[in-house]
Formats: sequence, structure tokens, C-alpha cells
Amino acid sequence: MGLTNTTIQLKNPRQPKLEAVNIEALADTGALHLCIPNHVKIQLGLEEIDKKEVTLADGSTRLIPYVGPIEIHYKNRIGFAGALVMGDQALLGAIPMEDMDLIVIPKTREVLINPLSPNIAMSTAK
Repeated sequence: MGLTNTTIQLKNPRQPKLEAVNIEALADTGALHLCIPNHVKIQLGLEEIDKKEVTLADGSTRLIPYVGPIEIHYKNRIGFAGALVMGDQALLGAIPMEDMDLIVIPKTREVLINPLSPNIAMSTAK
């Protein structure tokens, strides 16, 4: 199994006059959050609203800036999330993918809209 990348569009809902940014993101079901590089934070005019202590893949922990809200668009789906500002590539984690009802197909390395709910995202709230 290889890496799965997809293009997502990010917007700052607090500054609607700013243009949306289309970015290539690594779809990682093993990660939780949306992560963006610092240059995307600057492009979208996002403000730091908190810091989070984050455990990285190597087991180390770091204090990472947290920004938001961010409006995420993927095909016919829209979601909102905060983002950790780190790294040099965007990462689309499990929380925003679940929110938009997206699935990852490892064999074809694709991110798809859940075929069981093609027109509107499904969720469970109980």
C-alpha cells in the first residue's frame, strides 16, 4: 500500500474576500487532524487560537499552533475544522474525513465520497 494524496480546497470563513487555496493533501486515516504548512496559514489569514501538545509518529511530543476555523471543500462535500500548523505538506486526517463522509481506497490510492451516501454526507449522532 502506498500513500494516498488528494486535492482539497481550503477557505477562511472569517475572511470571505480572501481567495480559496487548492492544495495537495496526504489523506491519512491514522492521523486525527487537518494539518497545514505555515504558508497556507498565511495565505488564508488564519489566526492562532490555541496550541496543542501533539505526539508525532516517532513518539516525541511538540507544542504546535492550532488555527481555525477552516472551511474544507472536497467534490460535493463541505466540512469545517481547526488545523495544526506543521510540516511542509497538508495532511487530511480522520476527523475531517469522517465529517465529510469520505473513504480511502488503499488499492487504488483514492479518496472517494462514501458510495453509500453519494449526495449528502451521513453521520451518526447518538
